[in-house]
Amino acid sequence: MNKKTVRDVDLKGKRVLMRADFNVPLKEGAITDDTRIRAALPTIEYILEQGASLILMSHLGRPKGQKLPELSLKPVAEHLGKLLEQPVKMAPDTVGDEVQAMAEALQPGEVLMLENTRFHAGEKKNTPEFAEQLAALGEIFVNDAFGTAHRAHASTEGVTKHLPAVAGFLIGKEIDFLGQATGEPGRPYVVILGGAKVSDKIGVIQNMLAKADKILIGGGMANTFFKAQGLEMGDSLVEDEVLPVAQELIEKSGDKLVLPVDAIVADAFADDAERKTVDVENVEIGWRILDIGPKTVALFKEILGTAKTVAWNGPMGVFEMPNFAKATFAIARALAELDAITIIGGGDSASAVKLAGVDDKVSHVSTGGGASLEFLEGKTLPGIEALEDK
Repeated sequence: MNKKTVRDVDLKGKRVLMRADFNVPLKEGAITDDTRIRAALPTIEYILEQGASLILMSHLGRPKGQKLPELSLKPVAEHLGKLLEQPVKMAPDTVGDEVQAMAEALQPGEVLMLENTRFHAGEKKNTPEFAEQLAALGEIFVNDAFGTAHRAHASTEGVTKHLPAVAGFLIGKEIDFLGQATGEPGRPYVVILGGAKVSDKIGVIQNMLAKADKILIGGGMANTFFKAQGLEMGDSLVEDEVLPVAQELIEKSGDKLVLPVDAIVADAFADDAERKTVDVENVEIGWRILDIGPKTVALFKEILGTAKTVAWNGPMGVFEMPNFAKATFAIARALAELDAITIIGGGDSASAVKLAGVDDKVSHVSTGGGASLEFLEGKTLPGIEALEDK
């Protein structure tokens, strides 16, 4: 990675302003999954060990510039305090005189959590005033929020105009692994793409046609490719507006694009619907594809068996429903057994490897769904671009 990290700057006695991704799921005020908080611990602990004080900021949910008590970062501060085995002070707001005074009073080794950055409209609008107020709290900026690195917000990009800005360990790890997938991957290099919509992944497919040896397509997005080939899709989800693009991608891909050969179809969009396995040419009116079939799983596993690098983004079926999650979990378990670099895009794919119990058996699980997708598309991520070069 050609960006400076926390290891490249002297932190001793400094006030460090760190952007983390603490956008965790909450249920009745309790955190239901603390993966993102734990992912930030190596950087947090390193900063404190260097004799710095630490001011943490993050967004949570979508408050749209309103101060909503149910989206306060207070539960995160309390949970982080337990993990660090030391108190984490909670600021009454994100910026302002009182917050500034709390930040300046911090002693080395102490931690202050700012309130939800998105309580202020200036965060998403990336206003110079809000960015300047945030930057005034610290002396060095560390970005370790990969999940929001594709957004040019005040707390990710704006603050870098006022402070020396470096990456945390999590962003460093993300760039190293995703950079491998887009730069010089070990070959054969296989990309697996799923999820509901082709429109979300057109950029990735176009970028990967030049880089990957095979692109395996599953999920609802496969239906659009089938319809572009003239197949009957019954009641399956199809994006008619991108059929010409799907047609073009099939023509351009040669034998790189591998589509499912069979599918699990259901007579309703429900877990208890009647279901059967059919070849993709035999989808009838009144039925819809909700998962890839066993022949496709076998075909995909055979191709994956030769791979040296695999990147996966998007489930193979409607994996929220147990009856249509089998293929997604089968692919997750297949990746865990490979002697290859296996990179899992965030979001649903990250949930899938976790639910399949193999998240510790793959090389890297990305913490950012949208950010990892844009990285695989070859786009520049503003939150990373703004950091200082080595």
